Amino acid sequence: MTNNANRFSAVIEHLGLRRVFIATQLPGDIADFCKVHTDCVAGLALVIASRIEPDAFKVLRERLLVLTGDSGIPSSAADTALPAMPHAQFAEILGYAATAWSDITTERPNDLCSHLETFFRDLDADHPRQGIEREGMVNGVTYRIQGSGPALILPPFFLAASQWEPVLDRLARSFTTVALGGACIGGGALLEDRAEHESYRDLFRSILHRMAIPEGAKVLEVGCGPGSLCRQLLSTRPDLAVTGLDTNGYLLREGADLARTAGHKLVEDEKPCTGGLRLMGGDATCLPFDDASFDAVYSITVLEECDANTALSEIVRVLRLGGPAGVTVRAIDMPQWWNLDLPAAIADKVNTQPQSASPDAVADRSLYARMARAGLRDIRGFPQLLTFDRPDSPIWNYRATYSRSLLDTAERAVWDHAIDQARASKLLFQANPVHCAVGWK
Repeated sequence: MTNNANRFSAVIEHLGLRRVFIATQLPGDIADFCKVHTDCVAGLALVIASRIEPDAFKVLRERLLVLTGDSGIPSSAADTALPAMPHAQFAEILGYAATAWSDITTERPNDLCSHLETFFRDLDADHPRQGIEREGMVNGVTYRIQGSGPALILPPFFLAASQWEPVLDRLARSFTTVALGGACIGGGALLEDRAEHESYRDLFRSILHRMAIPEGAKVLEVGCGPGSLCRQLLSTRPDLAVTGLDTNGYLLREGADLARTAGHKLVEDEKPCTGGLRLMGGDATCLPFDDASFDAVYSITVLEECDANTALSEIVRVLRLGGPAGVTVRAIDMPQWWNLDLPAAIADKVNTQPQSASPDAVADRSLYARMARAGLRDIRGFPQLLTFDRPDSPIWNYRATYSRSLLDTAERAVWDHAIDQARASKLLFQANPVHCAVGWK
């Protein structure tokens, strides 16, 4: 079994369960568990999943629900996957354009809960054993139990700011909810793993090199997630005072735990201090800081998910005169590519970037002009390729699942053979383009 399959199995065994309900946005987190422990899955709901690999879930038949909005990438993913899962149930939330970062528990809580309650009602799952502690950690996975009834396992969403919190009280009236967390699963694991890849570290170093941040500077990261890059920065520049800001309280809490484990000094008050890391909540389009509060600001793959022009204006506002700003966004106007020997028709499918960007966001070469319009000068643009070459890592699986989900059954067999060939020759990697720029106020 993979690490995640072992982790989920350990949690379920610890709770004294044999059959459980599961609802998740990230099928890759539980795919191997479902393959190995099919009988343990009394029912599975894939909630606005933007990547669905049918081979992992079709064996569940009627015990599988695919819940999406009526537009957006999750809707397209469902349309592609459902023909290979003919017995699965399907439900659509009308008027909802879901994304990988949609906060469905605050945006459409009633629709979400109603669909889950209806789907699981006619299925049968176990109740946790008597006397189990309501909070704990098993094999690196934290759990928090609420309510009574059949067990509903709730792994974390990818980037949703509210996670499951807004709907737990309602779901706990029908189920024993088991909300999971920990740095080894969910969006936090993906972001941490991405930041540890050599090419991502190289990208970050190249941005910092161009920014030339002065000694003792106060630095802000806009959209820090679990603070992966903040920690990397402080590890090499302990002279800096670093603030990481994000809308996602769950990722910030996970990041604080990781920072403590790594021995970083966490700053709780309002003022950053040299060698300290301050992690705080906030919106990129309305930064909670005075004008000219920071000597340097950077933001990495965040402006694809918000009003980019407003966020850039805010970055310039909080930056001191003469200070550098570094920005990176996904480049959906450029192809990604897999180092695989594939027929042209299949290569065309898998090398097309997912068009995941909010309506007012930026994920193309307009980044450079937008930065200039926001008031930055001497813009230095340097598009890059991020390469991922660890096929068992979370970020690899996340990307591979998306590309594989675009293929039909026959094409997936060709893809699998090409993967095996590239792995055997030790030439297996995947490359994603990004737009990068540094400018000065």
